[in-house]
Amino acid sequence: MNNVSISKESLTDWERFDALQDEDIDLSDAPEITPELFAKAVVRRGLKPPPSKQQITIRLDEDVLGWFRDQGEGYQARINSLLRAYMEAHQTSQTAS
Repeated sequence: MNNVSISKESLTDWERFDALQDEDIDLSDAPEITPELFAKAVVRRGLKPPPSKQQITIRLDEDVLGWFRDQGEGYQARINSLLRAYMEAHQTSQTAS
């Protein structure tokens, strides 16, 4: 690591930093990156931005909505993903016929 600072008054204790061993670093607030977590990662660099969303009111069966909510945070995004997959599947079949 380069200890040359671009600031004339670094507040970093570089000697203490350089003396740290891997086991001395507290990673308790950073989750370990597992293969499962890595597989869920989304890289957006170089891709067009995701389509904008529009807020609507929709009526769903109570048990359907309850099931999605029970899946935890992100349930609205999962509903959107399922609707998108349905839309794309039907667009493809309509184009092919």
